[in-house]
Amino acid sequence: MTYGFTDILTLLGSLALFLYGMKVMSDALMELAGDKMRKILAAATSNRFLALLTGLFITTAIQSSSATTLMVVSFVNASLLTLTEAVGVIMGANIGTTVTAWLISILGFKVKMSAIALPLVGFGFLLSLSKLDQRRHWGFFLIGFSVLFIGLQFLKDSVPDIKDNPEILSFLQQYTNLGYLSVLLFLAIGTILTLIIQSSSATMALTLLMTHEGWIPFDMAAAMVLGENIGTTITANLAAFVANFNAKRAARAHLIFNLLGVVWMLLLFYPFIQMIGYVAIKLGGQSPFLTAAAIPVALSLFHTGFNFINSALLIGFIPQIVRVVERLIPGVPEEEIEVGLVPATWHLDESQISHPAFAIELAQTEISRMSKIIARMLRAVVHPFTFDEPGEDEIYPKLTILEGIEMREEKIDFLDEKVVDYLVQIGRQELSNKQMSEVYAMISIANDMENIGDIIHRNLVPLATKRLQLESDFSKEGKAELITYHEKVSKQMSRLRDALGEMDPAMAKKILRKEEKYEILESDFRIRHVKRLHAEKEKSIETHEVHVEFMDLIKQVGVHLANIAKTIKEVNVGEEGSELEV
Repeated sequence: MTYGFTDILTLLGSLALFLYGMKVMSDALMELAGDKMRKILAAATSNRFLALLTGLFITTAIQSSSATTLMVVSFVNASLLTLTEAVGVIMGANIGTTVTAWLISILGFKVKMSAIALPLVGFGFLLSLSKLDQRRHWGFFLIGFSVLFIGLQFLKDSVPDIKDNPEILSFLQQYTNLGYLSVLLFLAIGTILTLIIQSSSATMALTLLMTHEGWIPFDMAAAMVLGENIGTTITANLAAFVANFNAKRAARAHLIFNLLGVVWMLLLFYPFIQMIGYVAIKLGGQSPFLTAAAIPVALSLFHTGFNFINSALLIGFIPQIVRVVERLIPGVPEEEIEVGLVPATWHLDESQISHPAFAIELAQTEISRMSKIIARMLRAVVHPFTFDEPGEDEIYPKLTILEGIEMREEKIDFLDEKVVDYLVQIGRQELSNKQMSEVYAMISIANDMENIGDIIHRNLVPLATKRLQLESDFSKEGKAELITYHEKVSKQMSRLRDALGEMDPAMAKKILRKEEKYEILESDFRIRHVKRLHAEKEKSIETHEVHVEFMDLIKQVGVHLANIAKTIKEVNVGEEGSELEV
Protein backbone atom coordinates (compact mmCIF):
# COMPACT_ATOMS: atom_id res chain seq x y z
CA MET A 1 0.00 0.00 0.00
CA THR A 2 1.29 3.46 -0.84
CA TYR A 3 0.52 6.42 1.40
CA GLY A 4 1.88 9.49 -0.31
CA PHE A 5 2.31 13.18 0.38
CA THR A 6 -1.22 14.01 -0.83
CA ASP A 7 -2.68 11.50 1.62
CA ILE A 8 -0.71 13.11 4.46
CA LEU A 9 -2.03 16.55 3.47
CA THR A 10 -5.57 15.13 3.43
CA LEU A 11 -5.04 13.71 6.91
CA LEU A 12 -3.75 17.07 8.20
CA GLY A 13 -6.63 18.91 6.54
CA SER A 14 -9.12 16.54 8.17
CA LEU A 15 -7.53 17.21 11.55
CA ALA A 16 -7.68 20.97 10.88
CA LEU A 17 -11.38 20.68 9.99
CA PHE A 18 -12.03 18.80 13.23
CA LEU A 19 -10.17 21.47 15.25
CA TYR A 20 -11.97 24.28 13.43
CA GLY A 21 -15.35 22.74 14.16
CA MET A 22 -14.43 22.44 17.83
CA LYS A 23 -13.31 26.08 17.93
CA VAL A 24 -16.48 27.39 16.26
CA MET A 25 -18.64 25.32 18.61
CA SER A 26 -16.67 26.40 21.70
CA ASP A 27 -16.67 30.09 20.71
CA ALA A 28 -20.43 30.02 20.10
CA LEU A 29 -21.06 28.46 23.49
CA MET A 30 -18.79 31.04 25.11
CA GLU A 31 -20.87 33.80 23.51
CA LEU A 32 -24.13 32.15 24.57
CA ALA A 33 -23.05 31.67 28.16
CA GLY A 34 -20.19 34.14 28.58
CA ASP A 35 -21.87 36.54 31.01
CA LYS A 36 -23.31 33.66 33.01
CA MET A 37 -19.91 31.94 33.10
CA ARG A 38 -18.35 35.14 34.40
CA LYS A 39 -20.88 35.32 37.24
CA ILE A 40 -20.55 31.61 37.99
CA LEU A 41 -16.77 31.85 38.23
CA ALA A 42 -17.04 34.86 40.51
CA ALA A 43 -19.75 33.46 42.80
CA ALA A 44 -19.63 29.66 42.71
CA THR A 45 -16.07 29.06 43.84
CA SER A 46 -16.42 29.80 47.55
CA ASN A 47 -15.06 26.36 48.48
CA ARG A 48 -13.08 23.66 46.74
CA PHE A 49 -16.09 21.40 46.05
CA LEU A 50 -18.13 24.20 44.48
CA ALA A 51 -15.03 25.20 42.51
CA LEU A 52 -14.70 21.63 41.18
CA LEU A 53 -18.37 21.55 40.14
CA THR A 54 -17.94 24.97 38.51
CA GLY A 55 -14.99 23.73 36.44
CA LEU A 56 -16.94 20.60 35.49
CA PHE A 57 -20.00 22.60 34.44
CA ILE A 58 -18.12 25.21 32.43
CA THR A 59 -15.92 22.70 30.58
CA THR A 60 -18.92 20.51 29.81
CA ALA A 61 -20.73 23.56 28.46
CA ILE A 62 -17.95 25.00 26.30
CA GLN A 63 -16.33 21.65 25.41
CA SER A 64 -12.78 22.83 25.96
CA SER A 65 -10.69 22.23 29.07
CA SER A 66 -7.95 24.41 27.57
CA ALA A 67 -10.40 27.33 27.28
CA THR A 68 -11.52 26.81 30.88
CA THR A 69 -7.94 26.60 32.13
CA LEU A 70 -6.89 29.71 30.18
CA MET A 71 -9.93 31.47 31.61
CA VAL A 72 -8.94 30.43 35.13
CA VAL A 73 -5.34 31.59 34.61
CA SER A 74 -6.63 34.93 33.33
CA PHE A 75 -8.95 35.32 36.31
CA VAL A 76 -6.21 34.44 38.79
CA ASN A 77 -3.99 36.94 36.96
CA ALA A 78 -6.77 39.49 37.45
CA SER A 79 -7.20 38.57 41.14
CA LEU A 80 -10.79 37.48 40.45
CA LEU A 81 -10.05 33.97 41.71
CA THR A 82 -7.83 32.84 44.55
CA LEU A 83 -5.26 30.14 43.90
CA THR A 84 -7.23 27.62 45.99
CA GLU A 85 -10.40 28.31 43.99
CA ALA A 86 -8.47 28.05 40.72
CA VAL A 87 -7.07 24.59 41.55
CA GLY A 88 -10.61 23.38 42.31
CA VAL A 89 -11.92 24.72 38.98
CA ILE A 90 -9.04 23.05 37.13
CA MET A 91 -9.86 19.70 38.77
CA GLY A 92 -13.44 20.03 37.56
CA ALA A 93 -12.22 20.98 34.08
CA ASN A 94 -10.27 17.71 33.90
CA ILE A 95 -13.49 15.78 34.50
CA GLY A 96 -15.53 17.98 32.16
CA THR A 97 -13.16 17.40 29.25
CA THR A 98 -14.05 13.68 29.26
CA VAL A 99 -17.46 14.56 27.81
CA THR A 100 -15.77 15.21 24.46
CA ALA A 101 -14.43 11.65 24.42
CA TRP A 102 -17.90 10.26 25.07
CA LEU A 103 -19.42 12.39 22.30
CA ILE A 104 -16.85 11.10 19.83
CA SER A 105 -17.10 7.48 21.03
CA ILE A 106 -20.89 7.35 20.83
CA LEU A 107 -21.76 9.76 18.02
CA GLY A 108 -18.54 9.45 16.03
CA PHE A 109 -18.34 5.66 15.93
CA LYS A 110 -21.79 4.39 16.92
CA VAL A 111 -23.96 6.87 14.99
CA LYS A 112 -23.63 7.91 11.35
CA MET A 113 -23.31 11.63 12.05
CA SER A 114 -22.27 12.30 8.46
CA ALA A 115 -25.86 11.62 7.40
CA ILE A 116 -27.23 14.52 9.44
CA ALA A 117 -24.16 16.79 9.67
CA LEU A 118 -24.70 18.60 6.37
CA PRO A 119 -28.42 19.29 7.05
CA LEU A 120 -27.39 20.63 10.47
CA VAL A 121 -24.84 22.92 8.82
CA GLY A 122 -27.59 24.26 6.56
CA PHE A 123 -29.97 24.81 9.46
CA GLY A 124 -27.18 26.40 11.51
CA PHE A 125 -26.32 28.71 8.62
CA LEU A 126 -29.93 29.96 8.44
CA LEU A 127 -29.89 30.64 12.20
CA SER A 128 -26.55 32.44 11.90
CA LEU A 129 -28.19 35.00 9.60
CA SER A 130 -30.63 36.03 12.31
CA LYS A 131 -30.43 39.52 13.80
CA LEU A 132 -31.05 38.07 17.27
CA ASP A 133 -27.81 37.33 19.09
CA GLN A 134 -29.05 34.13 20.74
CA ARG A 135 -30.26 32.57 17.49
CA ARG A 136 -27.11 33.59 15.64
CA HIS A 137 -24.85 32.01 18.25
CA TRP A 138 -26.94 28.83 18.29
CA GLY A 139 -26.50 28.75 14.52
CA PHE A 140 -22.71 28.91 14.83
CA PHE A 141 -22.86 26.22 17.52
CA LEU A 142 -24.71 23.87 15.16
CA ILE A 143 -22.24 24.64 12.36
CA GLY A 144 -19.25 23.98 14.63
CA PHE A 145 -20.82 20.80 16.04
CA SER A 146 -21.48 19.46 12.55
CA VAL A 147 -18.10 20.45 11.11
CA LEU A 148 -16.42 18.70 14.06
CA PHE A 149 -18.02 15.38 13.09
CA ILE A 150 -17.50 15.98 9.37
CA GLY A 151 -13.82 16.44 10.18
CA LEU A 152 -13.88 13.24 12.24
CA GLN A 153 -15.42 11.36 9.30
CA PHE A 154 -12.71 12.71 6.99
CA LEU A 155 -10.11 11.58 9.53
CA LYS A 156 -11.58 8.08 9.55
CA ASP A 157 -11.55 8.00 5.76
CA SER A 158 -8.04 9.42 5.37
CA VAL A 159 -6.12 7.16 7.75
CA PRO A 160 -4.30 4.24 6.13
CA ASP A 161 -6.32 1.02 5.72
CA ILE A 162 -4.49 -1.45 7.96
CA LYS A 163 -7.05 -4.25 7.82
CA ASP A 164 -5.85 -5.24 4.36
CA ASN A 165 -2.32 -3.98 4.94
CA PRO A 166 -1.20 -5.25 8.39
CA GLU A 167 2.44 -4.53 7.54
CA ILE A 168 1.72 -0.86 8.33
CA LEU A 169 1.56 -1.82 11.99
CA SER A 170 4.80 -3.75 12.00
CA PHE A 171 6.84 -0.79 13.26
CA LEU A 172 4.36 -0.22 16.11
CA GLN A 173 4.14 -3.84 17.18
CA GLN A 174 7.75 -3.93 18.30
CA TYR A 175 7.00 -1.14 20.82
CA THR A 176 3.76 -2.52 22.29
CA ASN A 177 5.17 -5.57 24.07
CA LEU A 178 7.80 -3.99 26.29
CA GLY A 179 5.73 -3.91 29.48
CA TYR A 180 5.97 -0.66 31.45
CA LEU A 181 8.52 0.66 28.99
CA SER A 182 5.81 0.56 26.31
CA VAL A 183 3.43 2.35 28.66
CA LEU A 184 5.98 5.11 29.24
CA LEU A 185 6.72 5.36 25.52
CA PHE A 186 3.06 5.80 24.53
CA LEU A 187 2.55 8.19 27.45
CA ALA A 188 5.33 10.31 25.94
CA ILE A 189 3.70 10.06 22.49
CA GLY A 190 0.40 11.31 23.94
CA THR A 191 2.16 14.21 25.66
CA ILE A 192 4.07 15.24 22.54
CA LEU A 193 1.00 15.00 20.28
CA THR A 194 -0.97 17.22 22.64
CA LEU A 195 1.90 19.70 22.77
CA ILE A 196 1.97 19.88 18.98
CA ILE A 197 -1.78 20.06 18.41
CA GLN A 198 -2.44 22.22 21.51
CA SER A 199 -5.74 20.41 22.10
CA SER A 200 -6.22 17.37 24.31
CA SER A 201 -9.66 16.84 22.74
CA ALA A 202 -8.12 16.60 19.27
CA THR A 203 -5.43 14.22 20.53
CA MET A 204 -8.12 12.17 22.23
CA ALA A 205 -10.04 12.02 18.95
CA LEU A 206 -6.91 10.77 17.16
CA THR A 207 -6.31 8.18 19.88
CA LEU A 208 -9.90 6.94 19.68
CA LEU A 209 -9.61 6.75 15.90
CA MET A 210 -6.36 4.78 16.07
CA THR A 211 -7.90 2.27 18.50
CA HIS A 212 -11.09 1.93 16.46
CA GLU A 213 -9.03 1.23 13.35
CA GLY A 214 -6.88 -1.28 15.23
CA TRP A 215 -3.64 0.69 15.14
CA ILE A 216 -2.86 0.34 18.84
CA PRO A 217 -4.21 -1.89 21.64
CA PHE A 218 -6.29 -0.67 24.57
CA ASP A 219 -3.47 -0.53 27.13
CA MET A 220 -1.24 1.63 24.90
CA ALA A 221 -4.18 3.92 24.12
CA ALA A 222 -4.79 4.32 27.86
CA ALA A 223 -1.13 5.28 28.27
CA MET A 224 -1.56 7.91 25.53
CA VAL A 225 -4.55 9.34 27.42
CA LEU A 226 -2.34 9.76 30.48
CA GLY A 227 0.17 11.61 28.30
CA GLU A 228 -2.60 13.86 27.00
CA ASN A 229 -3.41 14.81 30.60
CA ILE A 230 0.15 16.06 30.97
CA GLY A 231 0.33 17.73 27.57
CA THR A 232 -2.87 19.72 28.10
CA THR A 233 -1.27 21.56 31.04
CA ILE A 234 1.30 23.17 28.76
CA THR A 235 -1.26 25.54 27.20
CA ALA A 236 -1.97 27.19 30.55
CA ASN A 237 1.72 27.32 31.46
CA LEU A 238 2.50 29.06 28.17
CA ALA A 239 -0.32 31.55 28.78
CA ALA A 240 0.98 32.21 32.31
CA PHE A 241 4.54 32.76 31.09
CA VAL A 242 3.93 36.49 30.64
CA ALA A 243 1.40 36.80 33.48
CA ASN A 244 1.90 37.60 37.15
CA PHE A 245 3.14 35.18 39.77
CA ASN A 246 -0.38 34.14 40.83
CA ALA A 247 -1.25 33.06 37.28
CA LYS A 248 2.04 31.16 37.06
CA ARG A 249 1.15 29.41 40.31
CA ALA A 250 -2.29 28.39 38.96
CA ALA A 251 -0.76 26.95 35.79
CA ARG A 252 1.95 25.14 37.76
CA ALA A 253 -0.69 23.72 40.14
CA HIS A 254 -2.50 22.28 37.10
CA LEU A 255 0.72 20.56 36.01
CA ILE A 256 1.42 19.19 39.51
CA PHE A 257 -2.15 17.93 39.92
CA ASN A 258 -2.07 16.05 36.61
CA LEU A 259 1.43 14.71 37.21
CA LEU A 260 0.41 13.32 40.61
CA GLY A 261 -2.53 11.61 38.95
CA VAL A 262 -0.34 10.06 36.27
CA VAL A 263 2.14 8.80 38.90
CA TRP A 264 -0.41 6.91 40.98
CA MET A 265 -2.12 5.61 37.83
CA LEU A 266 1.18 4.21 36.52
CA LEU A 267 1.59 2.32 39.80
CA LEU A 268 -1.87 0.75 39.38
CA PHE A 269 -1.97 0.81 35.59
CA TYR A 270 -2.57 -2.82 34.66
CA PRO A 271 -5.04 -3.62 37.51
CA PHE A 272 -6.95 -0.43 36.64
CA ILE A 273 -7.31 -1.15 32.91
CA GLN A 274 -8.32 -4.74 33.73
CA MET A 275 -11.06 -3.31 35.94
CA ILE A 276 -12.13 -0.96 33.10
CA GLY A 277 -12.33 -3.97 30.75
CA TYR A 278 -14.47 -5.84 33.29
CA VAL A 279 -16.82 -2.84 33.71
CA ALA A 280 -17.12 -2.45 29.91
CA ILE A 281 -18.23 -6.09 29.58
CA LYS A 282 -20.69 -5.74 32.49
CA LEU A 283 -22.23 -2.71 30.79
CA GLY A 284 -23.12 -4.93 27.84
CA GLY A 285 -20.11 -4.32 25.62
CA GLN A 286 -17.26 -6.46 24.45
CA SER A 287 -13.78 -6.76 25.90
CA PRO A 288 -11.51 -3.93 24.71
CA PHE A 289 -8.59 -6.36 24.92
CA LEU A 290 -10.17 -8.60 22.26
CA THR A 291 -12.24 -6.31 20.01
CA ALA A 292 -10.90 -3.08 18.51
CA ALA A 293 -14.40 -1.67 18.03
CA ALA A 294 -14.98 -1.90 21.80
CA ILE A 295 -11.92 0.19 22.67
CA PRO A 296 -13.33 3.74 22.12
CA VAL A 297 -16.07 3.32 24.75
CA ALA A 298 -13.67 1.56 27.16
CA LEU A 299 -11.10 4.31 26.62
CA SER A 300 -13.71 6.97 27.37
CA LEU A 301 -14.57 5.00 30.51
CA PHE A 302 -10.88 4.94 31.47
CA HIS A 303 -10.54 8.68 30.79
CA THR A 304 -13.57 9.55 32.93
CA GLY A 305 -12.71 7.10 35.72
CA PHE A 306 -9.13 8.29 35.98
CA ASN A 307 -10.00 12.00 36.13
CA PHE A 308 -12.90 11.50 38.53
CA ILE A 309 -10.88 9.35 40.95
CA ASN A 310 -7.85 11.63 40.68
CA SER A 311 -9.97 14.64 41.61
CA ALA A 312 -11.63 12.76 44.46
CA LEU A 313 -8.24 11.70 45.84
CA LEU A 314 -6.53 15.07 45.57
CA ILE A 315 -9.32 17.54 46.35
CA GLY A 316 -8.48 17.22 50.04
CA PHE A 317 -4.87 18.15 49.31
CA ILE A 318 -5.54 21.44 47.51
CA PRO A 319 -4.04 23.52 50.37
CA GLN A 320 -0.86 21.43 50.21
CA ILE A 321 -0.65 21.82 46.41
CA VAL A 322 -1.11 25.58 46.85
CA ARG A 323 1.71 25.70 49.42
CA VAL A 324 4.01 23.77 47.08
CA VAL A 325 3.47 26.15 44.15
CA GLU A 326 3.84 29.15 46.45
CA ARG A 327 7.27 27.87 47.41
CA LEU A 328 8.17 27.09 43.80
CA ILE A 329 7.10 30.56 42.60
CA PRO A 330 7.77 33.26 45.21
CA GLY A 331 5.27 36.10 45.35
CA VAL A 332 6.00 39.75 44.80
CA PRO A 333 4.15 42.33 46.94
CA GLU A 334 1.55 44.11 44.83
CA GLU A 335 2.77 47.51 45.96
CA GLU A 336 6.27 46.90 44.63
CA ILE A 337 4.95 45.98 41.19
CA GLU A 338 2.41 48.84 41.18
CA VAL A 339 5.10 51.49 41.19
CA GLY A 340 7.79 49.57 39.33
CA LEU A 341 10.13 51.45 37.07
CA VAL A 342 8.89 49.49 34.04
CA PRO A 343 5.13 49.98 33.48
CA ALA A 344 3.22 46.78 32.75
CA THR A 345 -0.36 45.58 32.65
CA TRP A 346 -1.35 42.89 35.10
CA HIS A 347 -4.66 41.67 33.84
CA LEU A 348 -5.10 42.36 30.14
CA ASP A 349 -4.98 39.05 28.27
CA GLU A 350 -4.94 39.38 24.47
CA SER A 351 -6.10 35.76 24.09
CA GLN A 352 -9.42 36.61 25.78
CA ILE A 353 -10.41 39.46 23.44
CA SER A 354 -12.35 37.03 21.27
CA HIS A 355 -14.40 36.20 24.40
CA PRO A 356 -15.81 39.64 25.28
CA ALA A 357 -17.60 38.58 28.45
CA PHE A 358 -14.28 37.63 30.04
CA ALA A 359 -12.17 40.32 28.37
CA ILE A 360 -14.48 43.02 29.78
CA GLU A 361 -13.99 41.57 33.25
CA LEU A 362 -10.21 41.72 32.81
CA ALA A 363 -10.34 45.34 31.64
CA GLN A 364 -12.54 46.20 34.61
CA THR A 365 -9.99 44.67 36.97
CA GLU A 366 -7.13 46.61 35.37
CA ILE A 367 -9.15 49.82 35.83
CA SER A 368 -9.66 48.84 39.47
CA ARG A 369 -5.90 48.51 39.72
CA MET A 370 -5.55 52.03 38.29
CA SER A 371 -7.81 53.27 41.07
CA LYS A 372 -5.48 51.76 43.69
CA ILE A 373 -2.49 53.58 42.22
CA ILE A 374 -4.41 56.88 42.07
CA ALA A 375 -5.57 56.37 45.66
CA ARG A 376 -1.93 56.19 46.74
CA MET A 377 -1.12 59.35 44.79
CA LEU A 378 -4.05 61.20 46.34
CA ARG A 379 -3.21 59.98 49.83
CA ALA A 380 0.43 61.03 49.49
CA VAL A 381 0.01 64.47 47.91
CA VAL A 382 -1.44 66.11 51.05
CA HIS A 383 1.79 65.60 53.03
CA PRO A 384 3.72 68.62 51.65
CA PHE A 385 0.73 70.85 52.45
CA THR A 386 0.59 69.81 56.09
CA PHE A 387 4.33 69.47 56.84
CA ASP A 388 7.38 71.57 56.05
CA GLU A 389 9.32 68.82 54.29
CA PRO A 390 8.53 66.70 51.19
CA GLY A 391 8.34 63.38 53.05
CA GLU A 392 9.30 59.87 51.91
CA ASP A 393 7.39 57.65 49.50
CA GLU A 394 5.47 54.85 51.25
CA ILE A 395 6.88 52.12 48.99
CA TYR A 396 10.33 53.42 48.07
CA PRO A 397 11.76 55.40 51.01
CA LYS A 398 14.72 56.51 48.85
CA LEU A 399 12.28 58.64 46.85
CA THR A 400 10.38 61.68 48.00
CA ILE A 401 6.58 61.65 47.92
CA LEU A 402 6.62 63.95 44.90
CA GLU A 403 9.03 61.67 43.00
CA GLY A 404 6.84 58.68 43.86
CA ILE A 405 3.78 60.50 42.50
CA GLU A 406 5.61 61.19 39.24
CA MET A 407 6.46 57.48 38.89
CA ARG A 408 2.85 56.53 39.48
CA GLU A 409 1.62 59.10 36.98
CA GLU A 410 3.76 57.46 34.29
CA LYS A 411 2.16 54.16 35.24
CA ILE A 412 -1.36 55.66 35.02
CA ASP A 413 -0.69 57.17 31.58
CA PHE A 414 0.65 53.81 30.37
CA LEU A 415 -2.30 51.85 31.81
CA ASP A 416 -4.86 54.30 30.42
CA GLU A 417 -3.43 53.86 26.93
CA LYS A 418 -3.29 50.07 27.20
CA VAL A 419 -6.74 49.70 28.78
CA VAL A 420 -8.44 51.95 26.22
CA ASP A 421 -6.68 50.13 23.35
CA TYR A 422 -7.78 46.79 24.84
CA LEU A 423 -11.37 48.02 25.16
CA VAL A 424 -11.34 49.31 21.58
CA GLN A 425 -10.25 45.85 20.42
CA ILE A 426 -13.08 44.32 22.43
CA GLY A 427 -15.46 46.83 20.82
CA ARG A 428 -14.51 45.47 17.39
CA GLN A 429 -15.86 42.04 18.37
CA GLU A 430 -19.46 41.00 18.00
CA LEU A 431 -21.02 42.39 21.19
CA SER A 432 -24.45 42.45 22.77
CA ASN A 433 -25.94 45.85 23.61
CA LYS A 434 -25.10 45.29 27.27
CA GLN A 435 -21.46 44.46 26.48
CA MET A 436 -21.14 47.49 24.21
CA SER A 437 -22.48 49.67 27.02
CA GLU A 438 -19.91 48.20 29.41
CA VAL A 439 -17.07 48.84 26.94
CA TYR A 440 -18.06 52.49 26.42
CA ALA A 441 -18.52 52.95 30.17
CA MET A 442 -15.05 51.61 30.95
CA ILE A 443 -13.39 53.80 28.33
CA SER A 444 -15.08 56.78 30.01
CA ILE A 445 -13.98 55.58 33.47
CA ALA A 446 -10.37 55.04 32.34
CA ASN A 447 -10.28 58.59 30.91
CA ASP A 448 -11.63 60.04 34.15
CA MET A 449 -8.98 58.09 36.07
CA GLU A 450 -6.25 59.48 33.84
CA ASN A 451 -7.62 63.01 34.36
CA ILE A 452 -7.41 62.56 38.13
CA GLY A 453 -3.81 61.44 37.75
CA ASP A 454 -3.08 64.55 35.68
CA ILE A 455 -4.64 66.84 38.29
CA ILE A 456 -2.45 65.33 41.00
CA HIS A 457 0.74 65.27 38.95
CA ARG A 458 0.46 68.40 36.81
CA ASN A 459 -1.29 70.69 39.27
CA LEU A 460 -1.06 69.48 42.87
CA VAL A 461 2.63 68.47 42.68
CA PRO A 462 3.80 71.91 41.42
CA LEU A 463 1.52 73.50 44.03
CA ALA A 464 3.11 71.32 46.71
CA THR A 465 6.56 72.48 45.56
CA LYS A 466 5.37 76.08 45.80
CA ARG A 467 4.01 75.42 49.31
CA LEU A 468 7.36 74.01 50.47
CA GLN A 469 9.10 77.16 49.26
CA LEU A 470 6.87 79.48 51.31
CA GLU A 471 8.33 81.02 54.42
CA SER A 472 4.94 81.12 56.20
CA ASP A 473 2.41 78.40 56.97
CA PHE A 474 -1.40 78.07 56.81
CA SER A 475 -3.42 79.11 59.83
CA LYS A 476 -4.36 76.35 62.22
CA GLU A 477 -7.99 76.49 61.09
CA GLY A 478 -7.02 76.61 57.40
CA LYS A 479 -4.76 73.56 57.69
CA ALA A 480 -7.51 71.64 59.49
CA GLU A 481 -9.93 72.44 56.66
CA LEU A 482 -7.47 71.27 54.00
CA ILE A 483 -6.91 68.00 55.85
CA THR A 484 -10.64 67.45 56.44
CA TYR A 485 -11.65 68.12 52.83
CA HIS A 486 -8.81 65.96 51.52
CA GLU A 487 -9.89 63.12 53.82
CA LYS A 488 -13.48 63.36 52.54
CA VAL A 489 -12.41 63.13 48.89
CA SER A 490 -9.94 60.33 49.73
CA LYS A 491 -12.84 58.46 51.32
CA GLN A 492 -14.74 58.93 48.07
CA MET A 493 -11.79 57.35 46.28
CA SER A 494 -11.99 54.39 48.64
CA ARG A 495 -15.72 54.02 47.97
CA LEU A 496 -15.07 54.18 44.26
CA ARG A 497 -12.59 51.30 44.49
CA ASP A 498 -15.32 49.24 46.16
CA ALA A 499 -17.83 50.24 43.48
CA LEU A 500 -15.45 49.36 40.64
CA GLY A 501 -14.90 45.84 41.98
CA GLU A 502 -18.44 44.74 41.09
CA MET A 503 -19.65 47.82 39.17
CA ASP A 504 -21.89 48.28 42.21
CA PRO A 505 -24.70 50.81 41.54
CA ALA A 506 -25.59 51.07 45.25
CA MET A 507 -22.08 52.24 46.14
CA ALA A 508 -22.11 54.58 43.12
CA LYS A 509 -25.33 56.19 44.43
CA LYS A 510 -23.70 56.61 47.84
CA ILE A 511 -20.73 58.38 46.23
CA LEU A 512 -23.09 60.78 44.47
CA ARG A 513 -25.01 61.49 47.69
CA LYS A 514 -21.75 62.18 49.52
CA GLU A 515 -20.55 64.42 46.69
CA GLU A 516 -23.56 66.69 47.22
CA LYS A 517 -22.72 66.99 50.93
CA TYR A 518 -19.04 67.61 50.23
CA GLU A 519 -19.88 70.41 47.79
CA ILE A 520 -21.76 72.13 50.62
CA LEU A 521 -18.83 71.47 52.97
CA GLU A 522 -16.31 72.90 50.48
CA SER A 523 -18.46 76.01 50.03
CA ASP A 524 -18.66 76.43 53.79
CA PHE A 525 -14.88 76.08 54.13
CA ARG A 526 -14.38 78.66 51.39
CA ILE A 527 -16.61 81.18 53.20
CA ARG A 528 -14.73 80.60 56.48
CA HIS A 529 -11.42 81.10 54.71
CA VAL A 530 -12.54 84.42 53.20
CA LYS A 531 -13.72 85.60 56.61
CA ARG A 532 -10.34 84.74 58.15
CA LEU A 533 -8.63 86.57 55.29
CA HIS A 534 -10.68 89.71 55.99
CA ALA A 535 -9.96 89.38 59.69
CA GLU A 536 -6.23 89.08 58.79
CA LYS A 537 -5.98 85.71 60.52
CA GLU A 538 -4.32 84.18 57.43
CA LYS A 539 -0.57 84.70 57.58
CA SER A 540 0.08 85.73 53.95
CA ILE A 541 -1.42 86.23 50.53
CA GLU A 542 0.83 83.40 49.25
CA THR A 543 -0.63 80.84 51.66
CA HIS A 544 -4.10 82.13 50.78
CA GLU A 545 -3.49 81.45 47.07
CA VAL A 546 -2.12 77.97 47.75
CA HIS A 547 -5.04 77.21 50.09
CA VAL A 548 -7.68 78.23 47.53
CA GLU A 549 -5.99 76.42 44.64
CA PHE A 550 -5.57 73.24 46.71
CA MET A 551 -9.29 73.23 47.56
CA ASP A 552 -10.18 73.85 43.89
CA LEU A 553 -8.00 70.98 42.68
CA ILE A 554 -9.26 68.51 45.27
CA LYS A 555 -12.78 69.55 44.30
CA GLN A 556 -11.95 68.73 40.65
CA VAL A 557 -10.80 65.29 41.77
CA GLY A 558 -14.14 64.86 43.54
CA VAL A 559 -16.01 65.87 40.37
CA HIS A 560 -14.21 63.21 38.32
CA LEU A 561 -14.95 60.61 41.01
CA ALA A 562 -18.62 61.60 40.82
CA ASN A 563 -18.48 61.29 37.00
CA ILE A 564 -17.18 57.74 37.36
CA ALA A 565 -19.93 56.95 39.87
CA LYS A 566 -22.54 58.27 37.41
CA THR A 567 -21.11 56.04 34.69
CA ILE A 568 -21.29 52.98 36.96
CA LYS A 569 -24.87 53.86 37.88
CA GLU A 570 -25.89 54.42 34.25
CA VAL A 571 -24.33 51.22 32.92
CA ASN A 572 -26.41 49.28 35.43
CA VAL A 573 -29.51 51.22 34.39
CA GLY A 574 -28.56 50.27 30.80
CA GLU A 575 -28.72 46.60 31.78
CA GLU A 576 -32.33 47.09 32.78
CA GLY A 577 -33.20 48.47 29.37
CA SER A 578 -32.51 52.19 29.58
CA GLU A 579 -30.15 53.92 27.24
CA LEU A 580 -26.63 54.45 28.55
CA GLU A 581 -25.23 57.93 28.39
CA VAL A 582 -21.46 58.14 28.23
